[in-house]
Amino acid sequence: MDSLIETVRANRRAAAEERKAIIDTADRAGRQDLNAAEDRRFRALSNEIELADERIEQLEAEQAGYRSAGDAMRRAGLSSVRVRSEPRTYSPTGEHGYFKDLAEATLRGDLESRQRLERHAQEVATEPEYRDLTRVDGAGAGYFVPPVWLMSQYVALARAGRVTANLVRSSPLPAGTDSINIPKVSTGTATAIQTADNSALQETDLVDTSISAGVKTIAGQQDVSLQALEQSPVNFDEIIFADLVADLNTKINLQVLSGSNSSGQVQGLLGQSGIGSVVYTDASPTVPELYSKLADAVQRVNTGRFLPPDSMVMHPRRWAWFLVALDTQNRPLVVPDASGPTNAVGNMNVPATEGYVGKIMGLNTYVDPGLPITNGAGTNEDVIVVMRSQDLLLFESNIKTRVLPDVGSGTLTVRLQTYAYIGFTAARYPASISVVSGSGLSAPVF
Repeated sequence: MDSLIETVRANRRAAAEERKAIIDTADRAGRQDLNAAEDRRFRALSNEIELADERIEQLEAEQAGYRSAGDAMRRAGLSSVRVRSEPRTYSPTGEHGYFKDLAEATLRGDLESRQRLERHAQEVATEPEYRDLTRVDGAGAGYFVPPVWLMSQYVALARAGRVTANLVRSSPLPAGTDSINIPKVSTGTATAIQTADNSALQETDLVDTSISAGVKTIAGQQDVSLQALEQSPVNFDEIIFADLVADLNTKINLQVLSGSNSSGQVQGLLGQSGIGSVVYTDASPTVPELYSKLADAVQRVNTGRFLPPDSMVMHPRRWAWFLVALDTQNRPLVVPDASGPTNAVGNMNVPATEGYVGKIMGLNTYVDPGLPITNGAGTNEDVIVVMRSQDLLLFESNIKTRVLPDVGSGTLTVRLQTYAYIGFTAARYPASISVVSGSGLSAPVF
């Protein structure tokens, strides 16, 4: 254990030294900001250091536990034992399938399947790695939560479809509630010049209120034959699970963006009252004209929130429109980082259809296919969102599963269900969001 901890520490020291070297290089060059390549590497190293710190803490805790156990054994006069870590109940190469066991325990009351599910429930409750990954909410039967390797293999891939949902601040959903109430100051205190010695001081009482985020359910199901669960040479249930989770994450992203606050939906950020609105009207739109509108959206966040925005989100077709824009000399207005951008509207970091693509006005810029493209009178307009993402709150439960045999018992059909609870609000600081819309953002022509 000591050697493993020291290895992690050595890797952390190396990452910290490399990160410091990046800062030193910029200082020697007289630069206050890192270039794009340096910034990417700096962020990667920072993440590596954070993970190393967490790993060291975990290993030290395990080591302390082993030592305590050894001390207790010695005090009891027992012989020493070798402590080893037990494999997880469910793994990609294991002989038992999570959904198959869930079906066997539900349909037949199979004792061994139930015992494995109960062991899995204990793993869910005690493993920090699992809690961090799946946002366990502390409620419900543990064995309704899919195994960690399924989550890490499939959810991470599926979440490429939830760009904006991954940008906002995310927290575990509190257990046992259908509404999350968040206090908010509506009228603040005040100060003023004292007009003379011994004269009255300014006194303004603070007034508070609260905002509410309702807890909503997102769910899906699939009927599958019992034979496919029991006799398939591959774990067919995992394919179903992956597809359900992929769509569930897409729907979470759509709720964060465009939820209607009716029919069981949350209030999405685009429909939040009080957000900034910039209208770009133009029958022949150009990138330079839109650029000034983006600056207007940025200053609205600065002015209304008194803090800067950190993100700009647009549809992939709008980003492609930026990429093909040329100046009067037929030079692109958005250029790759590698060319050392000069007088550029923006810079392109990576070619992508989703997620981070570069910077505009110094803001991290993302493309999200979940943004609407049917706005306006012609039902062909998209929008661009400028926001301070950490002011928006998304509460998520873990993803849960159920096996229901009764609905198709007459045909040996089993129903698999996947569901999760979410709550979302952009009402804490609506001024943190500014949306650019209008006829100038109609479907681009290439």
